[in-house]
Amino acid sequence: MAIASGHDLAGPAPRRRRATEPTDDPGLRDKALEIHARLCPVYGCPIPYFHSLDPLSELVSSLLSHRTRNADSGRAFKALRARFPDWAAMLEAPVAEIEATIAGVTWPELKAPRIQAILRAVAERHGTLTLDFLREWEVEAARAWLEAIPGVGPKTSAAVLSFSVLRMPALPVDSHHHRVAERTGLIGPKVDVGPSHPILRAQLPGDWSAQALYDNHEILMLHGQAICHHRNPACGRCVLLDLCPTGLGRMGPGQIRET
Repeated sequence: MAIASGHDLAGPAPRRRRATEPTDDPGLRDKALEIHARLCPVYGCPIPYFHSLDPLSELVSSLLSHRTRNADSGRAFKALRARFPDWAAMLEAPVAEIEATIAGVTWPELKAPRIQAILRAVAERHGTLTLDFLREWEVEAARAWLEAIPGVGPKTSAAVLSFSVLRMPALPVDSHHHRVAERTGLIGPKVDVGPSHPILRAQLPGDWSAQALYDNHEILMLHGQAICHHRNPACGRCVLLDLCPTGLGRMGPGQIRET
């Protein structure tokens, strides 16, 4: 089965959106910092890391999570852990067995061979089945190494470095994070999730710690889940309303919430 190179999605490709390079815009940098400052008290920075997986396990977890609810991908990950003694054993398993084990995720018939192929690529490129060596690398070099593997895109590479025990300063962007960034004008309406990664990272201080970047991702994601819904966003309860062109367009200038 063919595996699309450089993409984080396991299903049918969405409509392609034009990529935009990061711009040196002080106004957007100021807005990004203001958004961070307003959301941190709401969602409680610093936010604890939600798990502590080795980077190879985080890679598998991230691949399972694409277009899948966290509860379902979490169950699938635990099922893989229970069925196979290690990831090397999963490489030797029939694809059908892996697919059956992760049946609760979206597109298990695509993810099973994809995960197996990606793990095989790690072993072939590095010589052993591990990603622990990335600990000694610079973030951009580590991300480039991961994204050179067909099927690994910007979201997955950032998640592996940020969420795993590597705790490296990389900024993941998921669909909720992306939606808040687009509606507040941090990125344009034609910038897809993948190309948004370098843009949004460039708007934050270069010396921010792994925890600060993790917080930034988490608070925008949580805000997207709690307030800035895909349909019917709760603009009247949003602490970012006066910064949000989309919200102002929906609410009208006379209804701006005081912050």
